[in-house]
Amino acid sequence: MIRQLLLSVKSGDTDIEKAICEFKDLPFEDLGYAKIDHHRQLRKGFPEVIYGEGKTPEQIVNIMLKLKGKSCSNVLATRVKKEVYELIKDRLPDAIYYPQSNILIIEQGEKKNKGCIVILSAGTADLPVAEEAAITAEAMGNNVVRIYDTGVAGIHRLLAQREKLNHAKVIIVVAGMEGALASVVGGLVDKPIIAVPTSVGYGTSFNGISALLTMLNSCASGVSVVNIDNGFGAAYSASLINALGEE
Repeated sequence: MIRQLLLSVKSGDTDIEKAICEFKDLPFEDLGYAKIDHHRQLRKGFPEVIYGEGKTPEQIVNIMLKLKGKSCSNVLATRVKKEVYELIKDRLPDAIYYPQSNILIIEQGEKKNKGCIVILSAGTADLPVAEEAAITAEAMGNNVVRIYDTGVAGIHRLLAQREKLNHAKVIIVVAGMEGALASVVGGLVDKPIIAVPTSVGYGTSFNGISALLTMLNSCASGVSVVNIDNGFGAAYSASLINALGEE
């Protein structure tokens, strides 16, 4: 963003006074209830992402519009419930809502399709978390391949996808119940694996704790684990790994 401002001043499209006003909001803009980190894209390669849960509709709208105005990249909000989107959609007419993953995106800037992130889900019940990972990874400019319903109860479904797995730069494995899929995939491929335990399962799965412990105790090498239901966190890490591969 700083580079864009300097180029704009140099070309005469922006006067110096306006540029100074823009720089006043760096490195963050204080809205009282939020301090928007406009330097995030410079440090991390992608703007600050809004966690929608716990925020009011008004706060989500204002933060998204501020980010949109200061960035040329996609603006992303996670955990935005459908009833909240219905309240704010008229104020964000260019935003796209993905109800399965509860993600809201304002698309802007050049689309990229770098590398390849494969996202595996153990079961159909894991799709909301898998789609949170998939939509996030795509919004960050990654090429995403979805392979769903490949749990260990029918291992032949996974083995049929070996070619796609071998083409991945990084693999995200989303699984609930006992969470065994990550270990199985880890024993088959030479790719970094990010395991996402989900809260799917019967009583003794303890809302994802069972899957989390299984993944943390995996005997397969190269398996890293994020928090329960954290598809966003897995996608962010996978995108950083994928970007290194591109470089």
